[in-house]
Amino acid sequence: MGAFPRPVLAALAAAERLLTRRAGASVVLADPEDLGGSDRSVVARARVARNPFALPRTLVVKHYLADPDPGLPDPFHHEVASCQLFTALPTEARPSPVLIAHDPVARLLVLEDLGRSSTLADALFGPDPAHAKRCLLSWARALGRMQAATAGRENDFGALLRRQGERAWRDPVADDARAALAGVSELLEEQLGIRVPEAARHEAQDTARLLGGTRYRAFSPSDTCPDNNLVTSRGVRFVDFEWGCFRDVVLDAAYFRVPFPACEASFALPHGMAATMLDAWRSEIAGVWPDLDDVELLERRLLDAQLLWVWLCTWWLLPRITERDGPLGADPTRTPRISTVLAHYWREMAGSAEALGLRASADLGIAVADVLRDRHVDAPPSLPVYPAFRSVA
Repeated sequence: MGAFPRPVLAALAAAERLLTRRAGASVVLADPEDLGGSDRSVVARARVARNPFALPRTLVVKHYLADPDPGLPDPFHHEVASCQLFTALPTEARPSPVLIAHDPVARLLVLEDLGRSSTLADALFGPDPAHAKRCLLSWARALGRMQAATAGRENDFGALLRRQGERAWRDPVADDARAALAGVSELLEEQLGIRVPEAARHEAQDTARLLGGTRYRAFSPSDTCPDNNLVTSRGVRFVDFEWGCFRDVVLDAAYFRVPFPACEASFALPHGMAATMLDAWRSEIAGVWPDLDDVELLERRLLDAQLLWVWLCTWWLLPRITERDGPLGADPTRTPRISTVLAHYWREMAGSAEALGLRASADLGIAVADVLRDRHVDAPPSLPVYPAFRSVA
């Protein structure tokens, strides 16, 4: 194993020590495979070469490399509590890998290996539009099943977090969202020369109610970007729960319409896809929240969530193009231009707002989209669909 990066070897050694303590006999892991991770963690797959008790043939190890930021929630605690919550669910309702063991001192998790699965991103950037569509619908259904399965379990999640040492927990984007609702008006005037009408400001600020204790709350991974969703033989499964929380279900369902807000792979969906995904999602949550079958109620809540995401993404992204427009993510071949993304978010929101009579937000959306297009004439005039759909677009 000497040819592998030191962090991967350190993660496997820590996992061997943890599993050996649990088994009371030596556990040996071999054939490591680096699965990436982030600047905060390393993730690796390994074969169980010596197995004194009933371990699977392969495991996934996630090792947090740094201590948490002082005064902030610990993402390790959130991931452990999330995985414990899911592991207690029935197999058919479980949306994530099973947590096999964890070590709070070593900041290590040992997880079920879901196999060499591709991701939703792989499908969206692949050559097969039919496969990409199936994966998007599977993702929408999996999101609904996860929300239905975790409805009413917020106190359980809180107890698991307290056991990890967290005294308080909330949606990790809530503070930024409130800052956006307070500050985007000034930002648009300063950077784009657009004065936000009082009516549009009020329509946006009304969406803050989604950040509170609504009656439609369920678990959210918080980061459901396409590369954090594995396409398995049992449907889409979610990974990466560093910011797992409970929040209003429409905040995640609005990903169908924004889409995938501020994710590096935030391209457009083909016409009609968002509505089809919404139907798939709604079929999974209807038994828990039957009143969301009321089209008028659901559409208004989805518009609120869409509007909230647009203001929040503007708060995050518009300052990045003050001096120079550029790609949203690190790989320019797999990510769009920031100005194109923001223009798409605002224009799509304008259409939704117009349909429900929010005239001020609709007018503002068109104005912002037009200014972004006119100021960045070298950018694509509209957001392209995901590569898988371009041959049929």
